[in-house]
This record gives sequence, structure tokens and C-alpha cells, in this order.
Amino acid sequence: MVIYMSDKLSSPSIFIGVQGNGLISFGSGQPDLPPPQEIFDAMKNFKAFGYGLIQGQQTLRYALSKECGDADENNFVVTNGASEALDLTFRSICKPKDKILIHGPYYYSYDPMLKFNHIEPVITETVKGKIQMDDFEQKIHDCKAILINSPSNPTGRIQEIKTLKEIEKICKDLGKVIISDEVYKDLIYERENYMLSGDHIVTINSFSKTFSMCGFRVGYLYSNDKNIVKNAIDIKTHASMNTNILAQEMAVEALKVPKTFVEKQRKIWENRRDIIYEGLCDIGLDLWKPEGAFYVFPKVKNPRKTVWELYKKHKVITYIGDWFGDPTRIRLSYALTIDKIEEGLKRIKKYLNSG
Repeated sequence: MVIYMSDKLSSPSIFIGVQGNGLISFGSGQPDLPPPQEIFDAMKNFKAFGYGLIQGQQTLRYALSKECGDADENNFVVTNGASEALDLTFRSICKPKDKILIHGPYYYSYDPMLKFNHIEPVITETVKGKIQMDDFEQKIHDCKAILINSPSNPTGRIQEIKTLKEIEKICKDLGKVIISDEVYKDLIYERENYMLSGDHIVTINSFSKTFSMCGFRVGYLYSNDKNIVKNAIDIKTHASMNTNILAQEMAVEALKVPKTFVEKQRKIWENRRDIIYEGLCDIGLDLWKPEGAFYVFPKVKNPRKTVWELYKKHKVITYIGDWFGDPTRIRLSYALTIDKIEEGLKRIKKYLNSG
């Protein structure tokens, strides 16, 4: 792939899928760990070729209901990854010119997804990646909903349970929807995940991160608000129809895998976290210690120049903080092997020392 100067750092798309030629990519958030072998059992006797249920196959929705504490299987909509789940949720609860509160730094797709739907993103700032309640309480009144991503992409930070409970109560009292993007909920190193609950909650998740099934594109939204679920199904009927039915059967098999599978993988992520965090600190970079997911978000001088020159001169891919709402930082994913992490750190150190 040739990248011309005119395309220089225009969007993450210039780096997604770029590999080979000695590159070390700290870019895309795609797990490199293998999915559970059991998911491939679904392929052996699969002979269905017709359309599936728009809402999602009953077998998967039932399995998901058990994962979420005996929830109603009819309150789930199976989607093409978490991205479609988010898009359907935005369109289900908002009309043009409505506002949704997001906490910065934020996942790079949130802002454009909202704007594509003519919804105005409002940013509540954070301190070291943590939501500040004073700012949140001031801004939530004019918004239809708040979108929470914990653990966060790009920071790897989790929101405190006390904060989540306060937000839960305030939004319930004000009649505001909470959209909880929990795609990294199984990759928390500090504590168990706190699942927000109530009729005003929409939970977003996928099989991409926990089970390394990114390319299968299976996600879901879950809400006790029947209107949100109905609206999402109505939109999906005309926008994309059913989610891949074979991938859904594979997702069912993934949910049968022993919890030890997830625990072993989490330990691998935590070990990588420690290596890259300590390595970047030793280089002298300022960053917050990730508490989940698989990202670090260090502050650097001239991030745009740093990202471009790391790529062009040292064959290291990183992402500029601009894409995540913070122009002072760069994002690195540690979804790669330890030897590549260590080699990448050496190249970054060499670049910084050369300046």
C-alpha cells in the first residue's frame, strides 16, 4: 500500500491492515491471541443458507441472556459487531440535533458516527482518564444520553464503581439513557466489571475482543427498554437485515468455553501491559497506567510528526491522539507479541533519542 503525503495522517484507515516489510504495528486494536478452538465446531455440520432472524438467532440470544444474569432474551439485538450496535442505538434514541455526552479521550469512531446521524457530540473532560462528576452533572441536562466506554479505548482506564453508580442514579432521575460500551469488560486487571443496570441502560458488547473474533462481526445491544429494542430491529430490517448466521453459531460455541480461557488470556494481556507501560516510563514518557483493554496513551512532543516519522523512518505504526480527541498524545495498542513489543520500544527510544 502506497501512502502519499496528501493522505498523511488523515484518518486511521491509512494504517489499518498495513503490515509486513519489518513493520512493528502498535496500531489497530485487533487481538493477536487465537480464538477458542471450540468455535470451529459450529462449522462442521452447518448447512443453513437462508436469511436469519433480524433480531438475532434465538440460540445466541438465549445464551447471551444467561450471561447477563437471566435477562430476557427478547431484549437483545445481535449486530454486525459493536459498531452496528452503537449506530442502531444512536438512531433508536435520538432525532437530528439531539446531543449525546461522551467522555474524552474517546474512541475515534464515536464522533463521526454521531455526526453521520446528525447528533451533536458533547465532551465531558476527564482527569487522568476518569470522569469528573461536576462537569458531567453540568452537561448531562442538555443531552439525550451519555456514552460510557470502560475500560476505555484509547486510555485503558476504567471508571470507578462509585462514579458509575452516581451516573446511574443521576441519569435515572433525569430520564437520560446510558449507553455502556463494554467491549473490553473481560479485560480488566484491577477488579471485576461493574455492569450498569436499569431500564434506561443500553449495554453494547461484541465477541471481537474477549474471543478474538473481530472478523466474524458479531456484536449485540441489550436493553430493558422495549422501545429501544423495537426501534433497533426496525432500523436493522432495512439497513443490514440479519447478522451472519454462521458467525452467530460460532458465538454460541464461544460462550460455552470455560471461564479459564478468558482468565488465561487476561493474564497474557496484563503481562504485556506491564512490559509496555514500564518500557515507555523508562524511556521518559508521561502516561497513565492502563487498568484494562490493551492500549497505552502517552504524551509526546509534536505527536503528528512523531507518528509520521516513526512510521517512515523506523517502521513503527502508532496512532495520533487527534483521532481520539487529544492532540497531545499518541495511542499504542499492545495486541502483539512480547518480542515485537520490546523491539518496538527499542525503535521508539532510538527515535526519541535522535531528536
